[in-house]
Amino acid sequence: MSDMFYNLIRFVGRPVFWLSSSPTVLHADRLKGRGAMILAPNHLSPYDVPCLMASTPRKLDFVSVVEFFRNPMSGWFLKGMNAFPLDRGRRDPAATRKILERLERGRTVAMFPEGQIRTAESSLLAGGAFKASVTRLARLANVPIIPCVVLATGAFAKPQAWLPLRRTRYGVNFGQPLHVSRDGDEEAACAQATAQLKRAYDEGYAELRAASGLTVANSPWRKPRGSNIVGSGE
Repeated sequence: MSDMFYNLIRFVGRPVFWLSSSPTVLHADRLKGRGAMILAPNHLSPYDVPCLMASTPRKLDFVSVVEFFRNPMSGWFLKGMNAFPLDRGRRDPAATRKILERLERGRTVAMFPEGQIRTAESSLLAGGAFKASVTRLARLANVPIIPCVVLATGAFAKPQAWLPLRRTRYGVNFGQPLHVSRDGDEEAACAQATAQLKRAYDEGYAELRAASGLTVANSPWRKPRGSNIVGSGE
């Protein structure tokens, strides 16, 4: 595993985002320092991924759906970016081992608890469900979860959003680290952490909405006709 390709893509891509957008990024300092962590953003658009990369100096190892890796070109690109696949159609112990291995090495694993791109109506920010397995993984690895709220990155689906006018607006809010208790019963500890995670998303959304004026309702993304993008997640 090498970070060379990741660093190159971020080096090339960051000026593009700087020239085209005027984001609201809150609490990026919560990802500073060393040590493994799980970054757990909501997922409203495929552009969440590059916007998260542009919002933090941390290198993010994304968990992506296995469908992307079946295409030779996208699979090559994702592997070069240190992403790895998850098969959502079955239990995937290989992906679990990979996540734990990356965390043991001190990496930051970015995984979307919603499991796929959501609509505004089904988003966890609108009360939609999300997978609690992120809390079990955090407990197993003894690492914190950073809940993260991302809004309006779907604007980049429009070609004019990339013009160097700094008019495209999106928001990212990194929450306080959440630690899953390793004492007592695992199910009880994970259930408590899941409830805390839900509150963190609600509070993070309210804070970002107040700071940026963006809402989940104005953060839609429409899949292009003929696209095989199915989302990414855990």
